[in-house]
Formats: sequence, C-alpha cells, structure tokens
Amino acid sequence: MAIIGLWLEVEAQQYEQPAAKLARELHFKPLFFGIPTDPKVVEENEAKLSVVLGIYEKRLSESKYLAGDVFTLADLHHLPTLHFLMMTPAKKLFESLPRVSAWVADISARPAWLKVIAMLN
Repeated sequence: MAIIGLWLEVEAQQYEQPAAKLARELHFKPLFFGIPTDPKVVEENEAKLSVVLGIYEKRLSESKYLAGDVFTLADLHHLPTLHFLMMTPAKKLFESLPRVSAWVADISARPAWLKVIAMLN
C-alpha cells in the first residue's frame, strides 16, 4: 500500500499538473473553445512533464507498472489525461521513452478503459 500511495502522490503532485495544463492548451482550448494554444505554456509544461516521464522510464525498468507488477490505482489515475494527451503533439514525450510508451499502450488497452472511451464517443 505504501508504494501505491507513493506513486499516487507522484501522479498528483508531479505528473497531473503539467499533464492537465498540456491537455488544456493542446486539446481543450483549440477544440472546444476556439482559443489559440499558448506556446510558452506548452513549452514550459512539456519540460516539466519530460522530467517526470524520465523518472517513470526508470521506474518502469524495474517493474511492469508504477507500483509493482500489477495494475493499481497509481496507473489508473493517469488514464484521463493520457487519453487526451495522446491525441496531441505531446504524445511524442511518451513515445520517445520505450518503457513509458509500452506502459501507456498497456494501460490504455485495458477492457474497462476501452468501455469508458466508447461511452465518450
């Protein structure tokens, strides 16, 4: 439980903030509000997210998922922002890291998540 809690905190305090800002800038603002993307905000948050993803890459060299070898809430909590970021140029940040890329593919293909995505369409 302590490891799961640790990675939930990493997600909440390090990953979520730049990921949500990128999703807002690259997906929501142009698509739903017709507002142009702010390149400065994108650049700043891509840099922050890259640092976090580097830590994830190292962690994923030690285990299949963030909190160990089984899927947990620590992985699940990433799915909403991941879903939107993978439809933007920010996906390059994830795809450039082989273990992170494999992790994203794995958790995004879970049957329950695919049902959630189907309900969005």
